[in-house]
Amino acid sequence: MNALARRRLHEDCAAFEMALAGERIACDPSGVLFLPAENCLVVSDLHLEKGAAFARRGMFLPPYDTAATLALLSLALERYQPARVVCLGDSFHDRKGAALMPAGERATLSHLMRGRDWIWIAGNHDPEPPVGIGGETCDTVAIGALSFCHEPRVGIRRGAVSGHLHPVARLAGRGSRRACFATDGERMILPSFGVTTGGLNVLDRAFHGLFDASRAFACMIGQSGVYPVRFAALAAG
Repeated sequence: MNALARRRLHEDCAAFEMALAGERIACDPSGVLFLPAENCLVVSDLHLEKGAAFARRGMFLPPYDTAATLALLSLALERYQPARVVCLGDSFHDRKGAALMPAGERATLSHLMRGRDWIWIAGNHDPEPPVGIGGETCDTVAIGALSFCHEPRVGIRRGAVSGHLHPVARLAGRGSRRACFATDGERMILPSFGVTTGGLNVLDRAFHGLFDASRAFACMIGQSGVYPVRFAALAAG
């Protein structure tokens, strides 16, 4: 789904609300998670400055990914007005992304952060605190009934919320792949938010053992909302 489609979907559609480990949450069609009781917004895998990172390696992409991703994030912040934001790692595509971010995008990000508690979870792409950006950096953080980290792990405890795998899902027999929130009601993996990020099917072996298979479902982001679909009704690929 391109950035324009995501913008329209975010503006027009309601979030899917559910309980996650007893905590009320809202899976927003923009791809963010919102915790009403904590007034906290959670977003994963922004991969800011991905185009610039590729360019440094001689692989040229259009240099608009950071601005487009921040514009979508701005809409989510306007919608929920959170007091706290948690970014679940890989917020920058590489270690140099924050330091080399252009002044315009840096000013935009600073504006979005202003007046909010902002937590950067360390990711595999960005394990160090972002240079000159501000906010707090940590490996994990607990908020309410939930615990946030970047990479999901087999056997991880109830209430764990992570990113990293960029989950997508496809209905068996029809339809295209859609970004999704993968969950079993006890744990959750958020979709990637960056506009140039890819996705991994939730039936891939990388997801095996992360959820209770009998209860696992994907909150698929469709054209008119977010829809829960059991893993059993999904197709690989």
